[in-house]
Amino acid sequence: MQHLDHDRLVFLALGESEADNAESTHLGTCALCRAEVATFQQVAGLGTETQGLADLPDPPEHIWQGIAAQVRAAEAQQAQAEARWQQVPGQGVGTLTGQTNDTPFGRATGTTATPSTGTTGEQATGTTAPPTVTRLDSARRSRRGSGWSRWAATAVTAAAAAAVGVLGTASVLRPDDPTPAPTQVVVASAPLAAYGSTPPAAKGDARVLRDGQLHLHVANLPRVPGYYEVWLINPATMEMFSVGTLGGGSDALLPLPPNVDITSYSVVDVSAEQYDNNSRHSGDSLLRGTLTG
Repeated sequence: MQHLDHDRLVFLALGESEADNAESTHLGTCALCRAEVATFQQVAGLGTETQGLADLPDPPEHIWQGIAAQVRAAEAQQAQAEARWQQVPGQGVGTLTGQTNDTPFGRATGTTATPSTGTTGEQATGTTAPPTVTRLDSARRSRRGSGWSRWAATAVTAAAAAAVGVLGTASVLRPDDPTPAPTQVVVASAPLAAYGSTPPAAKGDARVLRDGQLHLHVANLPRVPGYYEVWLINPATMEMFSVGTLGGGSDALLPLPPNVDITSYSVVDVSAEQYDNNSRHSGDSLLRGTLTG
């Protein structure tokens, strides 16, 4: 299935343009593209809600490192695509003369190929051969035709991840908002207590909301040289996955994966992590608690 371009999904999510019939049909059948549009709409909505908010918490350093890594990867991918384009096989040396033909790349003139000296293949004098046209798959044509837009879309997506982290926290802490947010329905909760060698004064609370988000409130966490990361752990298998990171504040609102089974992944863990490009749990847990509800 050919998905819609990321930059096109951004415009649709922001309401800058309307989907045509083909795009509407695709969005109606493609869960992945619908999810991307919903993510961009969520970021835009959070930005609108927090326009009057000052002193937003700084995103953790590893988020900016992730943005830089994604941008570098996009630049490298574009460079590789350009290099492959210049190395397309099947373009023999010679001249083309004659009528104009449609090709996948526009209009090419000529049906008679006159090979130059030293070329391989048929060298018969007076014979004609159709020009060799090497068709590129749609994905490669798309990368050449919209290289910059995909680079920009990658940067937008990475920046959106940072915005979700910052604005998600800010949406919980809005002391100057005159209109109180509607009460969220809590489907499970857990008190978080100091774990291992963590000072006993450290504590927190975790709440799973019906809209698929995890709200954390923490207090008295010890200072760490890196950052705090939130995990859900299956106590039966000790399998775990990262939910997100805590910023500089005491509250965080983190999106949970769709259809996550919180009856199996019932342990909430807050760990101290280093900026070491290692995505696995450090083994240094600060807070833990078991969800019930």
